[in-house]
Amino acid sequence: MIFESHAHYDDEAFDTDRDTLLKSLPQAGIGTVINVSASLPSVDTTLTLAKKWPFVYAALGVHPSEISGLKEEDMDRLKTLLSHPRAVAVGEIGLDYHWEKEETARRRQKEWFARQLALAEEVKMPVILHSRDAAQDTLDVMRADSGKNFRGVLHCFSYTKETAREFLKWDSYFGIGGVVTFQNAKKVREAVEYLPLDRILLETDSPYLAPEPHRGQRNSSRNLPYIIQAIAQIKGVTAKEVEAVTCENARTLFCI
Repeated sequence: MIFESHAHYDDEAFDTDRDTLLKSLPQAGIGTVINVSASLPSVDTTLTLAKKWPFVYAALGVHPSEISGLKEEDMDRLKTLLSHPRAVAVGEIGLDYHWEKEETARRRQKEWFARQLALAEEVKMPVILHSRDAAQDTLDVMRADSGKNFRGVLHCFSYTKETAREFLKWDSYFGIGGVVTFQNAKKVREAVEYLPLDRILLETDSPYLAPEPHRGQRNSSRNLPYIIQAIAQIKGVTAKEVEAVTCENARTLFCI
């Protein structure tokens, strides 16, 4: 069965058919889904989904673009919610400099990234890490605040293989999604070729980043076979091997 390591089924894009779609996933070969929160409100909706569907688990955290208004009391509440048996990771957390150019705001992102890394270490859970246009600062925060204790997945990995080499110095996995199927994704394909298969996880980031031939449409875990096939071609292995190894990787990381 396929393990989907990153989706957002609590997103409003699924409001009209959420239950129908989720009910269809096991029949489509999707055995496990990690639903990942991004904002404080989505922490609650993510956990609600995980309680309702036996194959869905929750990652709870606050995305760097959603940290406005965060308070220390929110970290206390997150810690409490992370004790729920359906919660398996802290995430998605990290840095996103794609839209944020102002240095004060970037510094605040780094502060809350470090704080949530500390929370993950405190509750002894892996991290789902978002890093966009911020590779060096991401590495610097990890070095300063995680030491050798970081354990997690770099969601939607889009950096070079040289950067991947730096992240491999920790207990890092790499989330590979629909971008690997894009014709202009040379950098991502080179990174996939370089990375050991036992460090790769499958993800869709649904409803975003649908793979070819559905690029631009709403994404779902049902598109994971396209991603599997692309990785298999790059690595020179069978699709069945990609499915099996990435599933085992995810189960190891999330202790499922």
